[in-house]
Amino acid sequence: MFSNNDINFEALKRKAYNGRWATLEDGIIPLTAADPDFRTAPEIEQGIIEYIKDGYLSYGPFSGLPEFKKSVAEYFNKEKHGSFSPENILAVNSAAQGMFLIASYVLNPGDEAIILDPVDFLFKKSVETAGGKVMLCPVNTITGEIDFEKMVSLIGPKTKLISICNPHNPLGKVYSKETLIKISQIASAHNLWVMSDEIWSDIIYDQKDFHTYSSVSKEAKNKSFTVYGFSKSFGIAGLRIGAVLCNDEEVLNDFTEKSNFNSTIEGVSTLSQIAGSVALEKAMPWYKEFLSHLQQNRDFTFRMLEKSEILTPNLPEATFVLFPKIENGMSSDEFAQHVLQQGKVAVVPGSERWFGKGAEGHIRICFSTSHEILEEGLTRIISSF
Repeated sequence: MFSNNDINFEALKRKAYNGRWATLEDGIIPLTAADPDFRTAPEIEQGIIEYIKDGYLSYGPFSGLPEFKKSVAEYFNKEKHGSFSPENILAVNSAAQGMFLIASYVLNPGDEAIILDPVDFLFKKSVETAGGKVMLCPVNTITGEIDFEKMVSLIGPKTKLISICNPHNPLGKVYSKETLIKISQIASAHNLWVMSDEIWSDIIYDQKDFHTYSSVSKEAKNKSFTVYGFSKSFGIAGLRIGAVLCNDEEVLNDFTEKSNFNSTIEGVSTLSQIAGSVALEKAMPWYKEFLSHLQQNRDFTFRMLEKSEILTPNLPEATFVLFPKIENGMSSDEFAQHVLQQGKVAVVPGSERWFGKGAEGHIRICFSTSHEILEEGLTRIISSF
């Protein structure tokens, strides 16, 4: 199901944007945007077809279809130690939109938000779009550990929010229950909101346990938002479907109101919600096979880079990206340009633009493709030097 023969390259060259096949000239292998090269689960395709058979595509409830909210709540409760009811779920147009809405709900212009460094650029962008000021809390690029001493020192009278990425993109770290409790204690002591981006929480290796942030303590449950999406685990990025989860129903109602999700101004395509619902209820066998394929690709990438002497790899506990350290003295941008021109492989440089100041000296490699494409891409990177 996840071999090279299962990839429709013609379709990818027509449809896979965001730095991937449709945006690059022929002959270049994209190991860039974190998006699978495989078609989505047949159950999801079928679910969409079944839904539109009667020809009705009416408005759904503005906060989300009941079946969508129910399936997200049940999934989090069963798989991630959550304690959510359907009333704790709001359907949004992607995890990214959820992050932006939360930042604008919690922050007034001039307020400060603590984000991790390095981390995906959307954290910084969402805070700045809301008029907030970003405070960077360093993360060890080898272990993924958070510098809690620094975190506490960053908190001042204008601090309102701590944003975490769990599992961490691009380091692939899964934060333990103990680490999350520590964050909740710090947040509670200073009356801060916490936003936990958990879009990667389905792609976890070696049966490692995952705790959704709000489950780890009473404090975490009382003052947090969780963000979730389907693009990584089910390959439906183009359907733009995600969810915001919040255990405080009153807060979520206010959030829904202020985010304009209580009228036809906002709201999510019903087709996208059906796809999300079907994914969680019927496509789990597909997803489990996908996860197994990804783990093999992770191990293979690690072994290959370990021998390269050009890049020192990390072994991610989650996600389908690696964030190896550049060992030949090149900057992240120089390295990415070199492998694009000499090796015909596109990777994401660990530049401030994409991941913050702490990312320099690394590149990000995405491995959610076939073994054959991955091997060819890695061979080209290594032999381009």
